[in-house]
Amino acid sequence: MSISTEVKGVLISVLQLKGDNAVLLDDTPLLGAFPEFDSMAVVSILTALEEMFGFFVEDDEIDAQIFETVSCLVKFIEQKI
Repeated sequence: MSISTEVKGVLISVLQLKGDNAVLLDDTPLLGAFPEFDSMAVVSILTALEEMFGFFVEDDEIDAQIFETVSCLVKFIEQKI
């Protein structure tokens, strides 16, 4: 399974997306696009991704650019692993 597919799965699971909202493309905007995407969701998403891929995110690494789109988040994960 690709990193992109796994990241999309985590996003769908953590944000509990259903129906049309559960279809995430690489250019799907994240931050501000889903009401479920709040600060607690960011923590949950990062924790799930850290456990899945075996890396650690420092607090000072987290900024809004990481969560602009699905592909931005995937690129961040690829750099971490």
